[in-house]
Amino acid sequence: MTKVLVTGSAGFIGGYLVEELLSRGHEVVGLDNFSKYGPVAHGYDDHPRFRFVEGDARDPGLVADLLADCDHFIAGAAMIGGISYFHTYAYDLLATNERIMAASCDAAIAAHRDGRLRKVTYISSSMVYESTDHWPSKEGDERRVPPPRSSYGFQKLAVEYYARAAWDQYRLPYTIVRPFNCVGVGEGRALGEVEVLSGNVKLAMSHVVPDLVQKILKGQDPVHILGSGEQVRHYTYGADLARGIVAAMEDPAAHNEDFNLSTAESTTVLELAELIWHKVKGPDVPFRWVSDEPFAHDVAMRVPEVTKAREVLGFTAETSLDAMLDEVIPWITRAVEQGRL
Repeated sequence: MTKVLVTGSAGFIGGYLVEELLSRGHEVVGLDNFSKYGPVAHGYDDHPRFRFVEGDARDPGLVADLLADCDHFIAGAAMIGGISYFHTYAYDLLATNERIMAASCDAAIAAHRDGRLRKVTYISSSMVYESTDHWPSKEGDERRVPPPRSSYGFQKLAVEYYARAAWDQYRLPYTIVRPFNCVGVGEGRALGEVEVLSGNVKLAMSHVVPDLVQKILKGQDPVHILGSGEQVRHYTYGADLARGIVAAMEDPAAHNEDFNLSTAESTTVLELAELIWHKVKGPDVPFRWVSDEPFAHDVAMRVPEVTKAREVLGFTAETSLDAMLDEVIPWITRAVEQGRL
């Protein structure tokens, strides 16, 4: 039986990832310190092949102990969130995530040398392409375009340098995956005392979909949109991303390779907002919106090339945005009613 350590297992993507690993027959150890949302429960918590450890991924000794008998390591722990989150915590996430990566790589290098660890699968981000001026963004462009302007994007690019440097010096095998705009259930309000408002609604400091849904559910009319609303994104279902990450972990062809994981469908923020508006309010209510000042690092275009993942891994993100929202909106509705958003 293959044993996998997942750091950041209680996070947004982490929940989908653990579920996918268990469904494929892997044994999973999850590590998280609940720093983003606080304690969370999952349906697999009592699964016989899952063990959860509450702890800090910045502790190289702890990570090394957990890796000692693991075959794979999915390095997902990080301070992460939507645009309001990484502006609010610009320094903290850079400093914290660098410490996480150094501890993760230190532990993995030792485990690969002394134990049975085969490879590290690093979760990067589409934000490594933040400064590009051409689309779609193709694997390798992150080293040809100017570096990201935001501390979040810059740190995610650093994750990829850690991966390659650990291979260059210590021959620690790697795969790099870059999720694009994850959409799904399970994301609550981020912990922290900083209040970020959009119109009269406090943002969850997470991602655009839950923030738009809660604003419309709470009666914001017209709904407030950051910037022009013409920003282009590729909204990808969390379970699809998990399937792609595990495929990249398992496939020998992914050895020392990097992959964009995303739907091929482009959607503007305005198109997304209007779709949510009509699903919440009904098809006959006219869509009304106003534009707010955008954040400094609100990238206008984030469009991936997805050919490599399809051809090498056989991975395609197939869930439509319409289907995602039919799952997400009821979940957020309950969260709002219960005061969790």
